[in-house]
Amino acid sequence: MRWKTHGERQIYANQWVNLFLVDVEQPDGRRWEHHVVRMRHLAVAAVVNDQREILMMWRHRFITDSWAWELPMGLIEEGETPDEAAAREVEEETGWRPASMKSLIYAEPANGITDSQHYVFRADGATQIGPPTEKNESDRIEWIPLDRVRGMIDRREIVSSGSLVGLLYVLMDEAIR
Repeated sequence: MRWKTHGERQIYANQWVNLFLVDVEQPDGRRWEHHVVRMRHLAVAAVVNDQREILMMWRHRFITDSWAWELPMGLIEEGETPDEAAAREVEEETGWRPASMKSLIYAEPANGITDSQHYVFRADGATQIGPPTEKNESDRIEWIPLDRVRGMIDRREIVSSGSLVGLLYVLMDEAIR
């Protein structure tokens, strides 16, 4: 069953997020205004080394006032491809230059309310090029053994959807190799 769209109006805008009211009609004929959050798209990088470890960052998120491990990720800039953005974010946030980025998975984590697109990539290997240039991203950067990731997810030490999608896909890939 497809909903019909009769128009939309923007009620808030900035460089990161845009809020719209969309005039929708449901299949049963009910018509109303639905909030839609339109966001810039995101690139996520799962960097795995030869020791079967994954590059992660320990960071605080002020919105939920919580600490958790995350994969390097960030917004795709104008004129940048998703894989270029993923590689750039790894360098800026961790100080590691990833090997060639390979598309891993595409996800839309909350497509009932937002149009946020997440492009997740995998790099097998990285070279340390110096300290992170992005100073406000994380408290620690570590290579985490892949065999510890499932327990970290179970203990809610990893909660970001971009990180979870990438990590679960990497773990699935590793299990079937």
